[in-house]
Amino acid sequence: MNLYLRYFDREILVTNVDDAISFLCNIDEIGMNPMLEADIREYVASDVYYPKRYKIRPRIYFIIIKTEAATMLDFKEKRALHTPVSSDERSRMLSSAISRLNEDQFGWYEGAVDFKRVLQVPGTGKFQYRDTHFVAQCKAASGIDCYNRIIDHLRQRVDSRSQFPSAKGKNFRFRFLGLCK
Repeated sequence: MNLYLRYFDREILVTNVDDAISFLCNIDEIGMNPMLEADIREYVASDVYYPKRYKIRPRIYFIIIKTEAATMLDFKEKRALHTPVSSDERSRMLSSAISRLNEDQFGWYEGAVDFKRVLQVPGTGKFQYRDTHFVAQCKAASGIDCYNRIIDHLRQRVDSRSQFPSAKGKNFRFRFLGLCK
């Protein structure tokens, strides 16, 4: 995995993050600092392939792009494009997640839900949504049963205007802890 960096007319294709950081350190306007360096290292280590823009000043950015290109010419002629996950692979991953959710296995589950909870602001008496993280352990027959039990529990205890996520979304996670005795 190589990295393409550009700041106005200065550009480079490097093979590792250390070379990228040394390139950016040589540009005075960027003002490299430990937080920026850590963020760049995190981006390079992640599996995200979208280009990353870093703001220097209003309307002034530098960009980092992950690429498979071995040379600058290959990159410019778009010879080494990263192929995204195909729709077949995406649907297979989604179906495996849904089948895991519906898989019957009675026992203890730990479920975590991130939802929008309606709370009253003490000073004004008005209501606002707050992001809330809730984790519970319960006996359930499957992942979807765990979700239903947690949501039923929350609906009895929070304002009815609160918004709960779908069991299939990224805001609900569960894991099987073990069989019941």
